[in-house]
Amino acid sequence: MVRFGYHASHEQFAPSELLAHVQAAEAAGFDAAKCSDHFRPWGSQQGQSGFAWSWLGAALARTRFPLGVISAPGYRYHPAILAQGAATLAELFPGRFWLALGSGQRLNEDVVGGPWPEKPERNARLEECAGIIRALLSGETVSHHGRVTVVEGQLYSRPATPPPLLGAAVTEETAAFVGGWADGLLTVGGEPDQVRRVIEAFRRGGGEGKRLVLQVGLNWAPTEEEALRGAWDQWRTNVLGGEVNWELRSPGQFETATKHVRPEDVAKSILVSSSPDQHVEWIGRYIELGFEEIHLHQVGRNQASFIETFGARVLPQLR
Repeated sequence: MVRFGYHASHEQFAPSELLAHVQAAEAAGFDAAKCSDHFRPWGSQQGQSGFAWSWLGAALARTRFPLGVISAPGYRYHPAILAQGAATLAELFPGRFWLALGSGQRLNEDVVGGPWPEKPERNARLEECAGIIRALLSGETVSHHGRVTVVEGQLYSRPATPPPLLGAAVTEETAAFVGGWADGLLTVGGEPDQVRRVIEAFRRGGGEGKRLVLQVGLNWAPTEEEALRGAWDQWRTNVLGGEVNWELRSPGQFETATKHVRPEDVAKSILVSSSPDQHVEWIGRYIELGFEEIHLHQVGRNQASFIETFGARVLPQLR
């Protein structure tokens, strides 16, 4: 049976508010949750960016369902530190935490002042860091001299079972790449045929039979105008496609690049409707693709009414 999760967006809500939202989501019938890991928001209209790893400890302590996070090793976070953080959460909350690893965005990773490489080099760094994290979580003592350095790294507090390490991918090329080393795939919504191609690429790359997790961006409100306006207000800085998303370095640059984006343009990249039944139809298309988890990201600020409405009118139909 597919599990339906709530996406907790650190870019949009203060940590305390986001904690209340994830508790409400569990009470409303969501099966799981995941969160972003940002140092900066995409634009000033979002205005937040709490530290995901502090928040995850609080969220796991205040809920009973599984939670995951996506992070980029090798820039802000040394892979040994990510491994230690993941091990601690997995030991505290057995079977409830998972970690997805991605190649990163300059928006978040540029804060440490290092070089920002091209995508092939970022992928190579990601694979190297993933191997280090996996080895540490398995109890190995790791010394490594490559794109990153580890000197006799060892985790002394580890869970009985290491948490799953998923690979994050948007394109078919990246999906095939992460299929070889990841325990599963984390990808994003889009046209179902394109999402299917990403899954097929992941399986060709070594991901056959592995876990599939999806994040779907959407916006619901009581009226079409509110739904469209709310999506534009919060998510207009996120409609850029291709490498631009990973190359811009500040919220101001994203705002400049998207200053001519109209509300109807935002509706081309996320699911916008005031009809719960329409969202059931849209989300239902992804169930057929074989995902184990589908995490819903309501981009508007009306989180409480979204959680209540989807818990009562959308999730029961999807199940």
